[in-house]
Amino acid sequence: MSDSQRWFFLIFVLFAGFLIYLLQPILSPFLVAALLAYLADPMADRLEAKGLSRTFSVVVVFLMMTTVMLLLVIWLLPKLGQQIQVMIKLVPAVITMVQTVWIPWLETYVGVSFTGFDLESLKLLMTGHWQQTGGLVKDLFSSVSQSGMALVAWVANLVLIPVVMFYLLRDWDLMMERIGHLLPRNVEQRVKLWAQECDEVLGAFIKGQLLVMLALGIIYSLGLWTVGLDLALLIGMLAGLASIVPYMGFVVGIVAAAVAAMLQFNDLTMLAWVGAVFAVGQALEGMVLTPLLVGDRIGLHPVAVIFAIMAGGQLFGFVGILIALPVAAVIMVLLRHLHRGYKSSKLYDC
Repeated sequence: MSDSQRWFFLIFVLFAGFLIYLLQPILSPFLVAALLAYLADPMADRLEAKGLSRTFSVVVVFLMMTTVMLLLVIWLLPKLGQQIQVMIKLVPAVITMVQTVWIPWLETYVGVSFTGFDLESLKLLMTGHWQQTGGLVKDLFSSVSQSGMALVAWVANLVLIPVVMFYLLRDWDLMMERIGHLLPRNVEQRVKLWAQECDEVLGAFIKGQLLVMLALGIIYSLGLWTVGLDLALLIGMLAGLASIVPYMGFVVGIVAAAVAAMLQFNDLTMLAWVGAVFAVGQALEGMVLTPLLVGDRIGLHPVAVIFAIMAGGQLFGFVGILIALPVAAVIMVLLRHLHRGYKSSKLYDC
């Protein structure tokens, strides 16, 4: 690659970052649609390989995804709403348990003093606010109805996502081919290699890890529901989402489920059942889900995932969160090649 090409790519990257910064208020639906199109493209390719036209393949995939999402929304939202209300009512009980059980135990066996830590005032404050939830919701809907333009913009963005996704998915292979033709001829093969490696990293993480997260959320929810926990769906889905970082879902889920089980049953034997649910989930993740859905492809390091999401959110808000993992994958591939070049250079071997 010549010096002029290096400068061109550097200026292009800086200009693209500046454009993202300026346009971030309107980019969210386009980025969500692009992510969905990226995830759905392999399914459309398989249907196309079986003899269907690209447009018909995209229609089939689009209808399947839309149906699944609508069914999930219709089934999940009411149940999650009910469980959130149950959780809100449990907050004062959690504070009481901390005050009467955990703090005395810590003071007795650990020697930590909590003098001056007024949990009773915190409980009264939170109870008072939760009791006003109905009024707050009414005020929220009132303000939304008054700001009609904000509501129209939100609905327009929501409608825009499937429309943009459909057209991106239909023309995905064509767009990738045209981008390849725009590359300088002397770097085309190298950039294609880097793009394939980036796709491998993203495939391992997004296409694989997201499926693992969904599967774990279902496993944890069904297991806790079998145990009889009222907050089974909420805690199970929370643990599944937290599994974006390995072991975080296990830690978050088992702690939340243990607290909920003690408040609901007040029976130490239930902690054993909760532990069994998460032990089964971890075993299935390690022996079945990860090998099957992710395989031996190299994904992003957990610390890199956390840093990328936080840095993206800090720099570009919600848009930054959406592009954090793809950008992190590209940086990881470039650093890998930079490391190889450094190890084979005179600077390292002198």
